[in-house]
Amino acid sequence: MDLGPLNICEEMTILHGGFLLAEQLFHPKALAELTKSDWEHVGRPIVEALREISSAAAHSQPFAWKKKALIIIWAKVLQPQPVTSSDADTRWQEDVFFSVGNMIPTLNHTVLFELLKSLEASGLFIQLLMALPATVCCAELERFLEHVSIDTSSEDVAFFLDVWWEMMKHRGNPQDPLLSQFSSMAHKYLPVLDEFPRPPKRLRSEPDVCPTMPLLAMLLRGLMQIQSQILGLGRKCCALANLADMLSVFALTEDDPQEVSATVYLDKLATVISVWNSDTQNPYHQQALAEKVKEAERDVSLTSLAKLPSETIFAGLELMRALLGEWGEELQAMLCSSQGTSYDSYRLCDSLTSFSQNLALYLNCANLPEEERQVASELAECVRDFLSKTSRVLKNRGSQDITASIAMAIIQQKMDRHMEMCYIFASEKKWAFSDEWVACLLTNRALFREPDLVLSLLETVLDASTTDRAIPKPQIRQVLHSVLECYADLSLPDKNKVLAGVLHSWGKKGLSEKLPAYVESFPEDLNTTLNQLTQSASEQGLTKAVASVARLMIVHPEATVKKICSLAVVNIGTHKFLAQILTAFPALRFVEEQGRNSSTTFMVSCLKETVWAKFSTPKEEKQFLELLNCLMNPAKPQGIPVAALLEPDEVLKEFVLSFLMLDVEEVDLSLKIFLQTLEANACLEEYWLQACSPFPLLFSLCQLLDSFSKYWQLPKEKRHLSLERKDLAAHILELLCEIVLANAETFSPDAWIKSLSWLHRKLEQLDWTVGLRLKTFFEGHFKCEVPATLFEICKLSEDEWTSQAHPGYGPGTGLLAWMECCCISSSLSERMLSLLVVDVGSPEEVRLFSKGFLVALVQVMPWCSPQEWQHLHHLTRRLLEKQLLHVPYSLEYIQFVPLLNLKPFAQELQLSVLFLRTFQFLCSQSCQNWLPLEGWNHVVRLLCGSLTSLLDSVRLIQSVGPWTQGQEQDLTQEALFVYTQVFCHALHIMAMLHQEVCEPLYVLALETLTCYETLSKANPSVTSLLQKVNEQRFLKSIAENISPEGRRQTLLQKISSF
Repeated sequence: MDLGPLNICEEMTILHGGFLLAEQLFHPKALAELTKSDWEHVGRPIVEALREISSAAAHSQPFAWKKKALIIIWAKVLQPQPVTSSDADTRWQEDVFFSVGNMIPTLNHTVLFELLKSLEASGLFIQLLMALPATVCCAELERFLEHVSIDTSSEDVAFFLDVWWEMMKHRGNPQDPLLSQFSSMAHKYLPVLDEFPRPPKRLRSEPDVCPTMPLLAMLLRGLMQIQSQILGLGRKCCALANLADMLSVFALTEDDPQEVSATVYLDKLATVISVWNSDTQNPYHQQALAEKVKEAERDVSLTSLAKLPSETIFAGLELMRALLGEWGEELQAMLCSSQGTSYDSYRLCDSLTSFSQNLALYLNCANLPEEERQVASELAECVRDFLSKTSRVLKNRGSQDITASIAMAIIQQKMDRHMEMCYIFASEKKWAFSDEWVACLLTNRALFREPDLVLSLLETVLDASTTDRAIPKPQIRQVLHSVLECYADLSLPDKNKVLAGVLHSWGKKGLSEKLPAYVESFPEDLNTTLNQLTQSASEQGLTKAVASVARLMIVHPEATVKKICSLAVVNIGTHKFLAQILTAFPALRFVEEQGRNSSTTFMVSCLKETVWAKFSTPKEEKQFLELLNCLMNPAKPQGIPVAALLEPDEVLKEFVLSFLMLDVEEVDLSLKIFLQTLEANACLEEYWLQACSPFPLLFSLCQLLDSFSKYWQLPKEKRHLSLERKDLAAHILELLCEIVLANAETFSPDAWIKSLSWLHRKLEQLDWTVGLRLKTFFEGHFKCEVPATLFEICKLSEDEWTSQAHPGYGPGTGLLAWMECCCISSSLSERMLSLLVVDVGSPEEVRLFSKGFLVALVQVMPWCSPQEWQHLHHLTRRLLEKQLLHVPYSLEYIQFVPLLNLKPFAQELQLSVLFLRTFQFLCSQSCQNWLPLEGWNHVVRLLCGSLTSLLDSVRLIQSVGPWTQGQEQDLTQEALFVYTQVFCHALHIMAMLHQEVCEPLYVLALETLTCYETLSKANPSVTSLLQKVNEQRFLKSIAENISPEGRRQTLLQKISSF
């Protein structure tokens, strides 16, 4: 530990010289025999030596050298004399004070105390005293009190009062190396010092326990001893103030007193310093402001770690009552005179005011013996009376407002509570933009790196820019730049706090609306920054990117977020990176004050206003979908805290619920968002759907599905979804029902029943098939409502099903209703097949059913989605298997009766013929006006899907069919025959349709020829050359009837290449 030179040096030589002169003056006596009365004659050289040392070291640390010198002197006083020469050698090596102490003659305590008094070093005295072990500390104070009580002079009284005041203000400094060395020395001397006369037993404490309480009790006893010697009015004010403060802080206050607010604290400091400034006799009158503030902080910050013993409290209360009774009148006369307020008089009134308040609380709360309560009550009355007559003192605080200067001094010097001063500094608008204020901010910018401080400073800057004060624009720009630099230095969570505050205080336009003249470069900065980010998007640069965007965010949050959203949609591949940047700012979940019940977040508003319904390509829609997902379920990059900016229920409310209508342009994208949201958040522990009212969502989906039942009757401009998307809507409805059912327990039983009933009532407005999709959802609560004619062809249980009169379902429509049920799902299709009542043993019944099936198929097919058509395709195969459906196969497309085994392909041939008959029916005069051109396109696509599946089935049967087992010949010729029939049927249907809708069938015909050619060339031995030529001629004759010319020629060329 570097304590500086405690050995021989220039300063020690000066000190040594002072003591030599003192010895000469006191000769022949030794300084160890010096008495109090001798000091005036002998002590001057010592005092002058110390002053010379302090003056010579003024350029470095005068106070430290004074402290060092006093430590050396006190160590000499305490230092035990070595007994032997070996003892002296040991001390020389181990005791840092021994060598310098040998330069000083042997001293007694009188020299020490008189020197301290002459130097007015009450503060140093207490610092050194409190560094001693507790036992030695008490003993040394006892000696001091004895010294003061003998031949007490006015200087003794003044020094005693100062020492007492310093004792109450004392706060230890364990980091001080000089005090630590002094304390270590005293501990080494402790065994010898224990032989010294001890103070009274009741005042002793453990060696290392803070002895403040017994010391204060000793000082109180010292006051009693010298009270008759306290003569001057200033000394009397000081004595009473000390006593009042000691009782207030160390006796009457609560165990854990609350610290006064920063503004009250600052006001107290300003009052104290104002009084010092006006009191020319005060030692701090000429001090620099920083020194005044440091000392004033000590004066107004008395704190207690323990309480005085009750007997000491009672003695103090009695003494105060006696002193007020003895000195009260003359003090009142002085305080009420026309003299200016001195610090002693101000402190007396201030201390008595605090004491009066604390005493009143003490009397109300404490359980006091009768005698003590009597004394305390009388004293309270006496103090109140005194204060009522001297109230002008506290009102006369001086006219100069120095609080700003004090606060800035505290900040500059980083004194106690300097961070609280920073908050006052940042928010006090009348101080702002003075030269001192700006300089303080710029110099101490590091202290303002806290979110609340940055917000306060921003508010102050905005206020200054909009007031009538003539503040130079360059200065405002300079301060704003400095504040934004403080913001840039904050951690990301703290930046979010600032951003949240900016949004709350100034809305979505941030600083730009209030400070347009100072952020004119923002548009350019925004474009430059974001263009650079999108060109070099990478997770490695994410931290830097977030920092760059953070500054843009508080200048203009709306413009920044909208620009990022736009880039995330337009710039392919950047959406994830840009979403990570956005999710680093959870403050963007700010809810704008748009209306009483508004709950739209700022993020949603930006998305809606910037990109929603403005997509120019499917890729942009896809990027938007992925952007939404990233904002709902953000990736967690290393080192950057992120949070979801969109909640799933919020996404459904804002981007789905209002758009689930066939005539709304955004309906397709809304369905994609709906599905993505359900799937992406299926694993969330919390049942989030409850927040967005799942039953209205269910009904909206049902309404959308209902609109498909009148699809081709609607004008084209009201059909913004293709029939293919009906499957997506049905899938979402099924998924939503599963989620709601799985979380049914989150509803109360009563709420669940009411919600189900509400939905069931609403479904009565819709097509009956929609309600059938919720069969499982309503199970156990409501029966399935179907047309009464369905009961004619099915065995339906009345426990599960109920008949309703439905317009359009008259006699003979049972099979139509049955087929519409079968469209809904494969499971319901199997169920309805099992409930079907058709007597297979009755040819007439099968014939009638087959005719009815064809008619129903023609009525249902145009309104089927691809999934529904697949269900019907599968149902048709099942009916053929069960021989419930009869499809006679005509030989209209053969030249000769084939001698082939067509049984393995019976279903494929029957299906092909059934599709032909269906289209013959659809294209007949009675049906040809049912559909618009888009409707014909749709049914052709459904047909081509089924025929493609049929070709796949033929290939599979031909290659691995069970009929090939054990046979010498495979099914190649049979498969070629089936391909021929499918080709002919396809061309037949093409001939009946408008050319504009035939492209899929034309492609299918080419695919069929390819299948034929591939199989024929793979098995050249199965057909003769003549047969091949005949078949080519036959196929060409069929293709000759096709138009336009281009398609016909392509087909003919394909056939010729066999």
